[in-house]
Amino acid sequence: MSGQHGYRIEAPQHGGPTRTAAPRPVAPDEAMSQRNEAVTSAGTDTGSSARSTLALSVRDLAAERGGRLVFAGLGFVLESGEALNVVGRNGVGKSTLLRVLAGLLTPTAGRVSLDPPEADDRDTPIAERAHYLGHAEALKSALTPLDHLGFAADLLGRGNRGSGRGQRGSAAATPEEALDRVALAHAADLPCGYLSAGQRRRVALARLLVAARPLWLLDEPATALDLGSQAVLGDMMRRHLDGGGLIVAATHGPLGLDRVRELRLERS
Repeated sequence: MSGQHGYRIEAPQHGGPTRTAAPRPVAPDEAMSQRNEAVTSAGTDTGSSARSTLALSVRDLAAERGGRLVFAGLGFVLESGEALNVVGRNGVGKSTLLRVLAGLLTPTAGRVSLDPPEADDRDTPIAERAHYLGHAEALKSALTPLDHLGFAADLLGRGNRGSGRGQRGSAAATPEEALDRVALAHAADLPCGYLSAGQRRRVALARLLVAARPLWLLDEPATALDLGSQAVLGDMMRRHLDGGGLIVAATHGPLGLDRVRELRLERS
């Protein structure tokens, strides 16, 4: 297989992303060491210390698309209150990584775990404990934002709508509350076909709020958002991390959080 695959994990930085030199494979144990150095200054679970810390562990992960190796030997550990920004050139595997974590693609090798498991169902897959926001908003033009969020709450919420809270992360909101959070209350009953691209993206983001899930997997979450809406997104992410949630996002620039670790995928 041609091509060299590598990645680097950077400690939390203030301001823009850190550039790295030549790609270098990082062993999972080294990734853990880097995380341990960063976790003392990164945002961590602000809840009771009696609650165990939630950890997303990725070990020796490899994935292929169309018979082509996209990445291999990838590993990192992310804990409650931490965010990881996945950066790199187009086609390097950022979206593929998120889809593997979401359970939408089967990895060629490696292991992904989210521990500890849910107390009431230890066999719950990661896909049912995560929100995945892809490039497409997945909205039907004839349905309203309220229709979409009501369906999402019923399908994904597993009974935690309203004041409920998932194992980690933000408390679940009602569809009406979620639309108010993304400044779309005025368009609640308007068919999505009449909404602008930025408004449609905000409806998709509001899905994160109507079902409390600890892991957010966000692929270019700020696409089509104006500056005001980007600020709303930043507030959503900060609240989720403050509640002990985890975020893995793929972007081409800074994530907009004060402290965030960076995973740079590279191929030469």
